Amino acid sequence: MNGLTRGSAAIVGVAESDIGAVAALMSPIDLMAQGIHRALDDCGLTLPDVDGLFCATTQVRTSAMTLAEYLGLPHAYTDSTIVGGSSFEVHVAHAMAAIAAGLCSVVAIAYGSTQRTVGRRAASVREWNPYETPFRPFLPASAYALAASRHMHDFGTTREQLAEVAVAARQWALRNPAAWEKKPLSIADVLAARPISDPFTVRDCCLVTDGGGAIIVVSAERARSLKKPPVFVLGCGQAITHAAISSMPDLTVTGALHAGRQAYAMAKLAPKDIAVAELYDAFTINTILFLEDLGFCPKGEGGRFVADGAIAPGGRFPVNTNGGGLSYCHPGMYGLFLLIEAVRQVRGEADARQVPGAATAIVHGNGGTLSAQSTVILGSAAAL
Repeated sequence: MNGLTRGSAAIVGVAESDIGAVAALMSPIDLMAQGIHRALDDCGLTLPDVDGLFCATTQVRTSAMTLAEYLGLPHAYTDSTIVGGSSFEVHVAHAMAAIAAGLCSVVAIAYGSTQRTVGRRAASVREWNPYETPFRPFLPASAYALAASRHMHDFGTTREQLAEVAVAARQWALRNPAAWEKKPLSIADVLAARPISDPFTVRDCCLVTDGGGAIIVVSAERARSLKKPPVFVLGCGQAITHAAISSMPDLTVTGALHAGRQAYAMAKLAPKDIAVAELYDAFTINTILFLEDLGFCPKGEGGRFVADGAIAPGGRFPVNTNGGGLSYCHPGMYGLFLLIEAVRQVRGEADARQVPGAATAIVHGNGGTLSAQSTVILGSAAAL
């Protein structure tokens, strides 16, 4: 992105809050604060060091204001940009720019949701859309099902290939003690599961959990003096192609195409240089679309690319190594968790799911109905 400098900022602390099903009466702001304290502990900073608060959630209309009050940080620079699940990848670029401009020096980017506890409808009220609402679509599933159906029609993608994405995510989740899903999953299980919106069954769809977390971003110079090896922000990009799925220019091409190109150009890297991918998998079609649009395979080849366990543990390209939104957790807006996992992979802290020698990672966030796309490329000191 214009004006941002490759490697000028780094993520130095990451942490989840409680996830899954949280304690009664916990609020999204409680979860944000919990995540921030844990992430600060991860990097050896303390709350008084924080002078930038970035956050987003559907449950608190003035989330940055409320979080600043909660933490007692009245003078913090704030940003509550919200473009759905990709908000936090956008926040990374904004934090990078704010630090460079001298507006703040230690940025906490946080998220929290209690959607499982309070119910999805209470957590996120869907706006009236005169072009879609009268037809009573089952959103967001029906929107993504349209994209999947079109991809199947245009390119011959099969139900079994979509199911491969869910199976791979589950295999990674089985290596992650924090993952919500603990049972093995087969392609047959995915196909035989409860139908949701054709061609999807429930196993093609993300989880509904509570959860939150935070990451801490500082300048590259400051990062080198902290507790753990910094993970540098090498590239960023973003694109918003539409808001409503009925206005998407092409159901098989997402804004990841543009966002990825921006991020690769800034990072001075190409898909072949990426060791691990963390892609927003709200639905199985997402992973296929983003692998194509981010350049890991040609358009239309995503289904074949993921076949035969290619993105599962032991496959040729590791994707969504924590289990993703399909099997690890999905508290409504998943983008922050992609960043947390990518940082752990680049640091070498992912234990049984660690990708050997992962010096680079691409993170891709998705918001709305394939609407707002944001890409972040991260790397270790060796990748600078």
